Amino acid sequence: MSPSRPPGLSIEHAAGSDQGAFDILLYYLYFDIEDPELYADQHRSLCETLGLRGRILIGKEGINGTVSGPREATDAYQNALREDPRSATIEFKVDPSADHVFPKLSIKVREEIVTLGLGAKDFSPNETSGTRLSPTEWHSAMQDENAVLIDGRNNYESDLGRFRGALCPDIDNFRDFPQWVEENREQLEGKKLLTYCTGGIRCEKLSGFLKNEGFDDVYQLEGGIVTYGKDEEVKGDGFDGLCYVFDERVGVEVNHTASHRLITECRACGKEHSEYSNCAWKSCNARIFICDTCAAESGTYCDDECRRNDEAGIVLTKEEQVARRAQAAHSK
Repeated sequence: MSPSRPPGLSIEHAAGSDQGAFDILLYYLYFDIEDPELYADQHRSLCETLGLRGRILIGKEGINGTVSGPREATDAYQNALREDPRSATIEFKVDPSADHVFPKLSIKVREEIVTLGLGAKDFSPNETSGTRLSPTEWHSAMQDENAVLIDGRNNYESDLGRFRGALCPDIDNFRDFPQWVEENREQLEGKKLLTYCTGGIRCEKLSGFLKNEGFDDVYQLEGGIVTYGKDEEVKGDGFDGLCYVFDERVGVEVNHTASHRLITECRACGKEHSEYSNCAWKSCNARIFICDTCAAESGTYCDDECRRNDEAGIVLTKEEQVARRAQAAHSK
């Protein structure tokens, strides 16, 4: 027997929406879930019934997800979560789509719905976080000469697009931030710290972590880059490149003003190019920008070394791969 749904998780609102249109939902909420495994089972039943696809993380501290589906299904899903008293305050960022942008549905239970890895020093963003800034407030705060913008995402995300002048830590995982903060305290001390990320959830933890580390003047972009780009007043001004998203679109437009520009180029010929590829040498597999013309001529490789290693059939151990990535990051 399938598990019963939590309060409000129904599909009765599916009728009457636009037929044939799809939507992509991005959302999160920190709230107490007594039994995450049961909640995940119930949530899976709901999503499967609605035909949604996407990636959802569930833990005792809440939910973090992005899904796609027909508009009547995504409307029903939003209504279901809002009708559940536990998640009634959840906010959804909605993008239209021609079809699904995920190949399947994945729902996993995790200790943290965004992993900062603080262990015993972990905290709830509902208790500690930076001051939230609306898009217009953020736009104004960026002009402050004492402000330092901190990109709360991984390096391959900020490589594709970022706020002009932001500090973009060269980290592979969000859990690397505590070490980065410790190593870069001097350039953060006494500054107005403005943190941002894709949809806002990582800055809930990052800004709170900074507060707990003794930084007093800490802020976060409410709703993240996605909300900033949708704001009718600021129109994404000050953001360069594209915003990395974790679905088949990969990159989405943010800046809808005359100041919009791409910041990525083909590593082989130098022409503007914003589509990621992975290095064809599996022991490297780095995310790189290679245009179709150069890929056709020389293959999808970081450089000649990766191409020669692939042609020679060289395979690195996991330890060697980690060491190689660390050396490459150090040489940037």
